[in-house]
Amino acid sequence: MARRLLVAALAVAMTIVTVLTAAAAQTPSWQHVPVPAQVRPQAGLNEAVAFGPDRAWAVGADAVGRQAPGFPLVLRWNGTAWQRQSLPGIGWQGELLSVAGTSSTAVWAVGRDSAGGARLLRFDGTAWSESRSPRGAVLTEVVAGGGETWLIGSRDGARVLLRWDGRGWVDVPVPPGAVYGLHILAADDVWAAGATEAGAAVSHWDGQAWQQTIVNGFPRSAVGSVLAVSPTEVWAGGTAGFIGGPAGKPIPPLLVRWDGQTWNRVAVPTDFGSVTSLTPGTSGAPVWVSVARSQKWGPPGSSPPLVPGPEFLAWNGQSFTEYDEPEVAGEGDSSVLRLAPVPGTTTVWSVGRAAGPEGTFAPRILRFG
Repeated sequence: MARRLLVAALAVAMTIVTVLTAAAAQTPSWQHVPVPAQVRPQAGLNEAVAFGPDRAWAVGADAVGRQAPGFPLVLRWNGTAWQRQSLPGIGWQGELLSVAGTSSTAVWAVGRDSAGGARLLRFDGTAWSESRSPRGAVLTEVVAGGGETWLIGSRDGARVLLRWDGRGWVDVPVPPGAVYGLHILAADDVWAAGATEAGAAVSHWDGQAWQQTIVNGFPRSAVGSVLAVSPTEVWAGGTAGFIGGPAGKPIPPLLVRWDGQTWNRVAVPTDFGSVTSLTPGTSGAPVWVSVARSQKWGPPGSSPPLVPGPEFLAWNGQSFTEYDEPEVAGEGDSSVLRLAPVPGTTTVWSVGRAAGPEGTFAPRILRFG
């Protein structure tokens, strides 16, 4: 009898261990995804866009040296692996800064060549080709949504916004100050993230005029990302700014939220860093927040006083779940984290560049789900 009880107890214990092991193995986390072998050393990614589980694009530059400007880089996800895409007829040196599209057959990428000139590429579902850049504009970002495609840039030192009308790029009025990011719901429903002399600012375009709100009046604060989930839920993220202090002093992150009536600052579980990207979740999925160079205060008396903080935060409507960037052999943490959700799924991509050996950097692609 005693032996049978011992065997039964061991069986129960093994079952519990198996269940716990399986549960741990299924705990979602961010995973590193390798870049193609054809990508040369000293490469970096700046942005990505996804149209489905087997259709995503990432852009940046490779072969960037201390003196060499590098070459534009385009990667494509086919559902199994990332592949480098050829750019026939595009021989200039420089990098691609941003990518967006209204569909997988209407994708745009903006960049800058080694002479500082604006470059604009378009993918028609078959191949990438060079497109005429708006005259006199230096482009920094392309944003798409609600069937719309807009460009952010500058002309003669002044900020400009341009909208694709199906035939060409048309200037759109610009809110006061700088514009660093857009979220487009429709031609008459656009949110802009930026900054003015008064502080971080979020503006809304109704098709006729901009209505601007200073969401953080602390000096040097700014927001670079904005996300409109609903008329009563809008997020904006960036840095809170600082006054004085030594060079290289860490800067606190800034995350604010509109509840339909007022903007409120949202406490995040990290003390320093920059909110670099916000992305919506599908129905029931969280809102994702990425924090580059995330750090927080360690225990009292710890040396060094700062310890790594979470790079990814998932908001479930009540609180944040913290996620760390996975370690990659021979590389450090990412200095750029740009999120790209996969429509119709809970999968999210993050692309950027990470610290490499001996002061170099390396492309970084991560995936959740």
